Amino acid sequence: MPESLTFCGRTFGLSELELMRQTARDFSALGVTEIARTVCELLEWTRPSGGLKNHECRQLLERLQAEGFLKLPELRHQGGRGPRRADVSGACAEPAPVTGAASECEPLELVLVDGKSESHRWREQMERYHYLGCRVPFGANLRYWVRHEERELAGLLWTSPAWKMQARDEWIGWSDEQRRRNLQRIVNNGRFLILPWVQVKGLASKILALSARQMPRDWESRYGHRPLLLETLVDAERFRGTCYRVVLQTEKRAVDFASSAATITHRASRRSA
Repeated sequence: MPESLTFCGRTFGLSELELMRQTARDFSALGVTEIARTVCELLEWTRPSGGLKNHECRQLLERLQAEGFLKLPELRHQGGRGPRRADVSGACAEPAPVTGAASECEPLELVLVDGKSESHRWREQMERYHYLGCRVPFGANLRYWVRHEERELAGLLWTSPAWKMQARDEWIGWSDEQRRRNLQRIVNNGRFLILPWVQVKGLASKILALSARQMPRDWESRYGHRPLLLETLVDAERFRGTCYRVVLQTEKRAVDFASSAATITHRASRRSA
């Protein structure tokens, strides 16, 4: 095992890694989530808002187990825990088409996904209609419905940023140390789905512009720090990234989509929303 390990922007020394191993051994009667929370408390691994980074900690513990450094208890199969992928095997009737001018869909409302039933329905729509499906997001995240007059038009997912991204890191020009200190000021647009029965030209850029204005406030409210840069990956074999370019040209605010432009230009083979 190396003398140190960097994960999610934090470098852990050998004594901290040993503490993780000892905690996993001494509290083996607990579940993995409880162990992760305990480690976070002992190491004061928290978000700027004060919340524990137990999700990231759990992933680190699972990585250390895969490398043979420690052993975690067997996963508990609890009846309340749902599947990691939404079930889309059943039939689904599509609503009537939405067409017309983008202005006819205003005002748009960006609504955080809240509650078990809303979460299930959001995941199901992403799994059914997004070409990448729906995966459990990594780290901090916000999920949204986009609505007009109570009718859902689209869904969005914003998540913690990729640890390394060549196009972004070259565009910013930061060192590894600067990246470790400031990475959490970036948020990644992991999913963007306009529902297939919504056929409205220009709607995508309006949704992204609204999200670029509102999401940073919501992110700061939940996680305690305000994003300064937004990023995404675009599969150039499927999409041209036009809606992101439009937002780049029209939204000149503190939050910038410039990283998206670099990604569109340099990462044509990568896949995302």
